[in-house]
Amino acid sequence: MRAAHAKGPGARYRSVRSATLALVSNLSAEDQAAQSMPDASPTKWHLAHTTWFFETFVLEPHLPGYRIFDPAFAYLFNSYYEALGPRQPRPQRGLLTRPPLERVLAYRAHVDEAMARLLATPGHGLDALLDLGLAHEEQHQELILMDVLHLFAQSPLKPVYAPAPALPVGRDPGPAAQVAFEGGLVEIGHGGGTFAFDNEGPRHRVFLEPFRLADRLVTNAEWLAFMADGGYSRPELWLSEGWARVQAEGWTAPLYWEEGPRGWLAMTLQGRRALAPHAPVTHVSYYEADAYATWADARLPTEAEWEHAAQGLEISGNMVEQRQYGPAVASKGAGLRQMFGDVWEWTRSAYGPYPGFRPASGAIGEYNGKFMIGQMVLRGGCCATPEGHVRASYRNFFHPHQRWMFSGVRLAWDGPAQPVGHDGEFARDVVAGLSKPQKELSAKYFYDAVGSDLFEQITQLPEYYPTRTELALMAERAGEMAQAIPDGAALVEFGSGASTKTRLLLDAAPQLGAYVPIDISPTALDAAAQAISRDYPGLAVAPLVDDFTRALALPKAVDGRERVGFFPGSTIGNFRPDEVVAFLSGARRLLGEGACFLVGIDLVKDDETLVAAYDDAQAVTAAFNLNLLTRINRELGGDFDLSAFEHRAIWNADESRIEMHLVSRADQWAEAAGVRFRFAAGETIHTENSYKFTLGGFAALAAEAGWKLERSWESPAPSFAVVLLTT
Repeated sequence: MRAAHAKGPGARYRSVRSATLALVSNLSAEDQAAQSMPDASPTKWHLAHTTWFFETFVLEPHLPGYRIFDPAFAYLFNSYYEALGPRQPRPQRGLLTRPPLERVLAYRAHVDEAMARLLATPGHGLDALLDLGLAHEEQHQELILMDVLHLFAQSPLKPVYAPAPALPVGRDPGPAAQVAFEGGLVEIGHGGGTFAFDNEGPRHRVFLEPFRLADRLVTNAEWLAFMADGGYSRPELWLSEGWARVQAEGWTAPLYWEEGPRGWLAMTLQGRRALAPHAPVTHVSYYEADAYATWADARLPTEAEWEHAAQGLEISGNMVEQRQYGPAVASKGAGLRQMFGDVWEWTRSAYGPYPGFRPASGAIGEYNGKFMIGQMVLRGGCCATPEGHVRASYRNFFHPHQRWMFSGVRLAWDGPAQPVGHDGEFARDVVAGLSKPQKELSAKYFYDAVGSDLFEQITQLPEYYPTRTELALMAERAGEMAQAIPDGAALVEFGSGASTKTRLLLDAAPQLGAYVPIDISPTALDAAAQAISRDYPGLAVAPLVDDFTRALALPKAVDGRERVGFFPGSTIGNFRPDEVVAFLSGARRLLGEGACFLVGIDLVKDDETLVAAYDDAQAVTAAFNLNLLTRINRELGGDFDLSAFEHRAIWNADESRIEMHLVSRADQWAEAAGVRFRFAAGETIHTENSYKFTLGGFAALAAEAGWKLERSWESPAPSFAVVLLTT
């Protein structure tokens, strides 16, 4: 609440009560006596009712000797508390020409003086009841502005509540982006410890499917497009009750809109003004919001989705203290915008009790519980809401046909994030990976031109032992490995064949009759195949463009030949154990019965050596890792700030793997492929695994895939091995 910014209960009380009087200071006594419709109330009644609340629930039971100001006011200014007796019918509040405004203000002064005495009493124990009364008054501050706008809209004079030279127009916020949420089992509802209305709890768990929210509210310009496309004349867009309401009441536009000779106008608290195209649409019913969402091939969010998305966001926005008195154009920024303030956002959730809800005993228990039928929930506050009044768990509610409140629309979609304006596997994989609870990016996207060059630099680093260790092992023992290769056999390499290791084996095995490199990149494959053909003219070279983890058949040129697989470089360490089994099974099917397979594996060793190999002193590996974000920025329209992320390598002993991560240095948002992603400070993007094996552990994985570890060659420390698998 705004009152929470003031110190002490007395100061808090005075802050809220004086804010109410400030809101009505521009209104005449006549303005404050009129009632424009049954759903609205005269301003004078609001002033008296909020005062009656403190008198009835705080002063009478808790201040000894308190004198009731006027016993008749209990009938006039009770709202809906059945336990406290009969009351003036709501549609007839505007008939109360008496008491005059002066006596209502005297009533407020009388109660304020008594409240000051009570709150000055040490140990009064009324903090919870005071919080409720002040929050109740802040609700009526918003209702005053809603009701005054509706009243003034009925006048042919179109009076101005708050004169202003001009409303800020604001720039076009551009197309709405989609912010993705993984869903799962989440908690919503107020958790206690601070004030909240009883309908906000208890806190409880709900299961959410993956979903996406628009990063901003629907604008007036977008609503005009809906209207231009026949939005108010197409029954297929509307719920049955909504369409009946459209027909019965002749809706053709949001409440307070009217078409003028030079375009659309809207009645606002600053008078009748030209429609601001880029400001959020407001004064729309649930029926209209749902129809628009249907037209836009979207839906409204559930209240659980909205709250889950809002948790942890700063509670700030365009509220009544900004004195704009209308929704504002979305400001630039990453992530969800306009979640608090501007307009109450319709959800598709019916207003009902949370699991375990119990209303308080007595009349005060009538505050919320008895209205939990036939209404829909709205979230987030609006431009007439006092600062500090709302929170992520706050639940407002209105009937689906009502439009006089500041209500608007945020769209939602089912399912995980989808690239916007970007096609291809890279976009799909990036969006899917960054949408997971543990964000991840596939290591296969490291190797653009810059990434490939950086990796070549990594292999020359003193800390990076795998390449030089394997090369030394191959140079020393390739002749022994070649003895496993039959005469005329085909060497099938799972990779492009551009490495020195390939040539070491080819040199050691002149009995080979054919060579089949498999790689997904035609450019890399062609260059390597041409070089091998040139340098080994007696060898039949038959390159295969394919994903070597999925290849189903070898080129016809090797039909009838025995086959030997070759997979150097410890690349198999990038696969999870289940993926290792799947890869080895696929390789066994591809190579056929009787084949053998030479595989390079990095072995488990001390933590210090392992981490240093993936986090070198010159930060080349860090640049290699961060280049993934550069590639996203370049190819997928990303806006990652590379200085806001740092490289981290860790040894995960439980999983027997080195992990590379990019760590967010701060709470931030970033975009990739048209989708916004939120990063908490310390949250990581998991970019690579490099599993390290024991010979026994790898033999067990190979056995699951139908291979037998026949022989192994192991280097001195830091240890690396090449193993021979047979069927």
